[in-house]
Amino acid sequence: MSDSAADEDPRRVYSPDNDHNFPDEKLNSVLEFILDDEEITAYLEAQNVNAVDRMRYNDHGAKHIEIVRNRALCLYDLLKAGGVEFNGARQQGLDEEDESVIVALAAMLHDVGHVVHRDSHAYYSIPLAADILNRVLPEFYDVTDTVRMRGEVLHAILCHHRSETPLTTEAGVIRVADALDMEHGRSRIPYEHGGRGINTLSSQAIKRVSLQPGDTTPVMVEIEMTNAAGVYQVDNLLKAKLKDSGLEEEIRIVALNTNENHEQLVERIEL
Repeated sequence: MSDSAADEDPRRVYSPDNDHNFPDEKLNSVLEFILDDEEITAYLEAQNVNAVDRMRYNDHGAKHIEIVRNRALCLYDLLKAGGVEFNGARQQGLDEEDESVIVALAAMLHDVGHVVHRDSHAYYSIPLAADILNRVLPEFYDVTDTVRMRGEVLHAILCHHRSETPLTTEAGVIRVADALDMEHGRSRIPYEHGGRGINTLSSQAIKRVSLQPGDTTPVMVEIEMTNAAGVYQVDNLLKAKLKDSGLEEEIRIVALNTNENHEQLVERIEL
């Protein structure tokens, strides 16, 4: 299934730029609330200052969060369709519909720690996100379920950092989705300001990322790149995030060099 077929399939394969309406009523209600939340919106703007303006790193603001959220929920849909079990909500005695809410909230808040510093930002994200969750979750959950949901969301936020090992499938989804934001637009701001680090140059080489059902795995990620620099983004960043995510056997990754005008040092790699 390609992105163009998304509107025809009830489980939908999402493009990175489209918000979407899910068949899950609770998820839609939570998304509507957090997307209109003034404090969260302020964080998405403020968290980009250290990353981009001060450190000349890739965008980690509203656009990054939109892409990660959409891809995390796409991964969730595809994994569920492929029969993968999610243990976070279930082991807390929460409902199945809370799985996608955990994924959405963790995706929205995983980078708020950048307002403190990019270095160790996952750890700074925990208290800041906890404050937000203390306000948001009671709108949808009672006290007991608020405690359980908060713990699961914070676990997923913490484990997007490679130094921490996800203990839930929900957390593994956030870890991988964070690395799937890799197209050329991701590095536009620092690149135009003269940034030429390998991360920036590599993401400039990534033309398109698509998620779809795989033939041998629930998910196939296809990455189109225009030159061999994209290999760094795929191998050193995405592969590193996939490792120990708990989803290594569920996700197949194929990268293709689509540049037809120059000699192709790398035509295809597969993880």
